[in-house]
Amino acid sequence: MTLARPEQLLLALIGEAAIGYPAALFAAIGHPVTWIGAGIAALERGGNRGGPVRRRAMGGGVVVVLIIGAGVIGWGMETLARGGWGVAAVMLVATTGFAQRSLDDHVRAVAGPLLAGDLIAARGAVARIVGRDTDTLDEAGVALAATESLAESFCDGVVAPAFWFLVAGLPGLLACKAINTADSMIGHRDDRYRWFGWAAARSDDVVNWVPARLSGLMIAAAGGGGFRTMVRDARHHASPNGGWPEAAMAGALGRRLGGPVRYDGEAAARAWLGDGAMPEAADLARALWIYRRACLLLWVMVGGVAWLR
Repeated sequence: MTLARPEQLLLALIGEAAIGYPAALFAAIGHPVTWIGAGIAALERGGNRGGPVRRRAMGGGVVVVLIIGAGVIGWGMETLARGGWGVAAVMLVATTGFAQRSLDDHVRAVAGPLLAGDLIAARGAVARIVGRDTDTLDEAGVALAATESLAESFCDGVVAPAFWFLVAGLPGLLACKAINTADSMIGHRDDRYRWFGWAAARSDDVVNWVPARLSGLMIAAAGGGGFRTMVRDARHHASPNGGWPEAAMAGALGRRLGGPVRYDGEAAARAWLGDGAMPEAADLARALWIYRRACLLLWVMVGGVAWLR
């Protein structure tokens, strides 16, 4: 297997971390993920009807369309890219597939008011990045929710797209983002999506299998611990992948993550990951520094691959 242009990946990662996705550009044209989401929503409206067999088949068809469409678009962009400006354009498009800067911004927006004792503002900020009910969360509940989102999104929004860009270039990155977006929109087990979203959920499990384990290792290394907790507790998570970065973060912090939560007023039981007390505001600030060091470690690893080539 030939790895795709690690030096381009490194520059794209650094560029996205430094600049992010400009708010003015988002306001003007949206973001590629929002475009993908609009397409998924349209396909869902047209295909999510009928009995379970039809819904499963249509849901599988949506995943196939997303993978082929993303692959063709990525391949077309790379084919048209010629010379320095073309390569720069490919790297610019690649930056939109990463969420290092936006994830840091969103979690800092929670940590700031939480450290200042403004629980209401912290609840409002964490509600933008998690799906659970947040109106009644205390300090520990807000810190726990934000820490879990930070750890899991390090995999989904940083390591997974980087891994697939390295494996398959821009087509791989775009396909990864399309599947991840589909899973977040329709990969649920409620009455509406149980059958239609099965293929999106299973495809996301496959796409994130290797990146989740790499993410956990990077978090443990960046945090100076957490490896034993990750190996012990990752399997207790409901997701085959989510437990790896979350358990690693729990171990690195010496805190417990997971536990019961509420979604739309309904209680949901979850296993505990790690040992000790639930995280506090100061632990969320520590988690941010671990996340930043893990991102830097990813850069070093990609740079090492580029140098070896």
